[in-house]
Amino acid sequence: MFLGNFEHTIDVKGRTSVPADYRKLLSEDRIVVTPAPGDDRCLHVYPLNAWQDFATKLAQRSSSEPGVRQIYRTYVAQAAAIEIDKLGRILLPPKLRQWAGLEKDVVWVGQLNRMELWEPERWEQVELAANDPVHQGDVDRVKIELGL
Repeated sequence: MFLGNFEHTIDVKGRTSVPADYRKLLSEDRIVVTPAPGDDRCLHVYPLNAWQDFATKLAQRSSSEPGVRQIYRTYVAQAAAIEIDKLGRILLPPKLRQWAGLEKDVVWVGQLNRMELWEPERWEQVELAANDPVHQGDVDRVKIELGL
């Protein structure tokens, strides 16, 4: 499981290091990176096996469903399979870096079966919003449903 968050830099070529704790969990030297759906403006990063599980589930749905078509067009079509080099770095495609606003620094965020890449100021805003009392009722309901 991918847990916690880690701050890293992006070099002038667009490379960033995969956190060592996350590299230990990867069974292959390839990952899939795609823009997050919705308005989060971060990147989702999947181990190859988790992406394949997602793709299998998606392929079982009818491509005539509007929502499924949209996922193919926005999530799958924008995805990039990326190799992790011997130093544990990945080269983020310029289009994905630009979409997520990643320039110099990045925050890797664990999301159990996948990771997210955030521009640090956006991530800080997300963390602050997560603790906003306005959302506490929703959080409490989910905690109860999960038995926390």
